[in-house]
Amino acid sequence: MPPDRGTSTASQIDPAYRARYRRIMRFSASALAQTWWFELVLPRFGLRRLAARSRTKRVQRIARRFYVLAADLGGLMIKVGQFLSSRLDILPPEITKELEGLQDEVEPELFESIRRQAEGELGMPLEQAYASFEQIPIAAASLGQAHRARLTAGIAADVGFENVVVKVQRPGIEKIVEVDLAALRRVARWLSHVKLVSNRADAPALVEEFAATSLEEIDYLHEAASAERFAEDFASDARIGAPVIVWDRSALRVLTLSDVTAIKISDVAGLSAAGIDPAEVAQELARSTFQQIFVAGFFHADPHPGNIFITPGRPGTDEDWRLTYVDFGMMGEISDSLRSGLRDFILAAVGRDGRALVASLERLGVLLKTADTNELERAMTALFDRFGGMGVAELQTVDPRELEKFARGFGETIRALPFQLPENFLLLVRSISLISGVTSALNKDFNMWDAVDPFARTVLSSTSGNALRGIGQQAVTYANTLARLPRRLDELATRLDRGQVAVRAPEVDRRLRSIERSVSRLASALVFATLLIAGVLQRPTDETLGWVLMAASTLPLLHVLVTARRR
Repeated sequence: MPPDRGTSTASQIDPAYRARYRRIMRFSASALAQTWWFELVLPRFGLRRLAARSRTKRVQRIARRFYVLAADLGGLMIKVGQFLSSRLDILPPEITKELEGLQDEVEPELFESIRRQAEGELGMPLEQAYASFEQIPIAAASLGQAHRARLTAGIAADVGFENVVVKVQRPGIEKIVEVDLAALRRVARWLSHVKLVSNRADAPALVEEFAATSLEEIDYLHEAASAERFAEDFASDARIGAPVIVWDRSALRVLTLSDVTAIKISDVAGLSAAGIDPAEVAQELARSTFQQIFVAGFFHADPHPGNIFITPGRPGTDEDWRLTYVDFGMMGEISDSLRSGLRDFILAAVGRDGRALVASLERLGVLLKTADTNELERAMTALFDRFGGMGVAELQTVDPRELEKFARGFGETIRALPFQLPENFLLLVRSISLISGVTSALNKDFNMWDAVDPFARTVLSSTSGNALRGIGQQAVTYANTLARLPRRLDELATRLDRGQVAVRAPEVDRRLRSIERSVSRLASALVFATLLIAGVLQRPTDETLGWVLMAASTLPLLHVLVTARRR
């Protein structure tokens, strides 16, 4: 990985922020050392089961320690925790669950600091920039905070409104982000040299994805452009709204936009009091989400309840209520390649073709290059062969023990593979997950996936005639096993040429494992003898160290005894 792409290295960090950097590195080093000991060292001495028994509690403790660290440091570390809590593709649920509750709510900055920041960005005193500016913020997050204000008469006449919300970046947050990213990049370089991790995830790439998103979040001009693009995409949709940007009072670290505060979407009682049916809101929210994803290809990636208001229609008019989105710092985009990959994935699932489904995952960038796709292909084929095409009613007739056994084996195969979702794919999953939770709260009987059907069809038909011809060809392929034979023979020949065909000989495997155990026992015996002799020799000069070495020698001795007995 190249040097930190312009971000400070450890030696270049400002002394004022060095303590923060060291604290992050101490936590990371401690967590890595603990993981290294339990996941790599102990299994080498035959104590894999001991390490496995304590794994859940151990990773939960590490996650809780990080929670405390992030809440205390604030800044980008809270965003790191929120980012990690969504990485179900690479982290165990024990970690993601512990980090779920990490809220981006911190103590507000002193108003004088906010004043200096805003005036420096706008190039004028606050009293000149706004007719009024409330000192107490309506929201305070790790990267910035928001205040209500009123525009001066001249600007209000130009834009057509006077009540605004002003977002001001926390003073010094850019430096904090720089320090935090320097620490994260160094940790990622450490992880890239650990095969246990590098085979499972591309840590440097994950950090760069996170860095790109974070740097966009502290660029308020980028957020303003995203808000305007979103508004343009839905200009003809009366049900969807967004705040208006006041460009004359916006800059890199200050963003002024129309005050669209209304009924919070999760306020069911408030909606009912305004005569708005929560179930109808759920339906429109789902429609809006899939409209963004499948039609506009540009979607709000952080649609939690605090970022969506329900704006009632004006009294005495035919205007109906609408969904009003705010905070466009985190947006996702459906590229042509992602759209094409989703289409291929849907086709493979419909055709129950395990090989094609794995290939679509590779094109989507979901699988790392180190993935053994043969195992996944076999698992998917088995899934399609046994349960493909079954409806919910049919699945209920299957023996629960069979379902449990199949699910356990299938889950182990999936977890063993190096999945890593690309940034936009992750944002897509995050967005749908958040919206699913909101719609369920509004209407417990709402089925999110019923709403996706008409929009998913647009993905399948997005390439018009070519896609239809492709579907026809694949339908023939799926229906005729004989038609697939030449392709399989060709793939087999290709794998033979590349040396990718694995031949399994159980007897040879057994003998190799026996030899490997013998070598392992011999190594443990040598370590035992070395520690024991070193301890005996050290005792006359340093009794404490001598006893420590002698005590440590029992660990490799235990490995020799356990493995010999097992043999």
